[in-house]
Amino acid sequence: MPLPSTMTPIFNQTLTASASSITFNSIPQTYTDLVLVAHASSTGSGNDNIGLQFNGDTATNYSWTRMYGNGSVGSSQNPNQSVLGQATFNVGTSYYSPVFYNIMSYTNTTNYKSVLYKSNSPADQFTALAGMWRSTAAITSLTLNLYASGANFTTGSTFTLYGIKAA
Repeated sequence: MPLPSTMTPIFNQTLTASASSITFNSIPQTYTDLVLVAHASSTGSGNDNIGLQFNGDTATNYSWTRMYGNGSVGSSQNPNQSVLGQATFNVGTSYYSPVFYNIMSYTNTTNYKSVLYKSNSPADQFTALAGMWRSTAAITSLTLNLYASGANFTTGSTFTLYGIKAA
């Protein structure tokens, strides 16, 4: 007999028009962890970067250490940021870059929230990130934004948020 799946899709969105950001509101508080999976591209020029924010918090309450490789550069630390992450992914509609966020203990109201992230842009780099949202509030919404001015997620980009029970 197969074991029951611990990952349950909560929200799924495939863009039918380009959008500058994606928000998932009213996240159920019945899971232990969240996984956000995106296969996205951007209308920007060159590679673009995604930032993640929780509960509409745009203050400098996010910190991360990013490890990336493109053949010539190393890692970076980024304290006191207004978004979590700086994930590089492809632009244009020919390739949708995979982006994965693991958000641990999102309902906990005692500790800060930790996030593991990975993505790749096949043209030039792989990114892994360990980050923190310095808030004890339970996460009830999350937003993905693009860094490039005027850029949008392209039509066909997909975003799925999963809940994990008893991780």
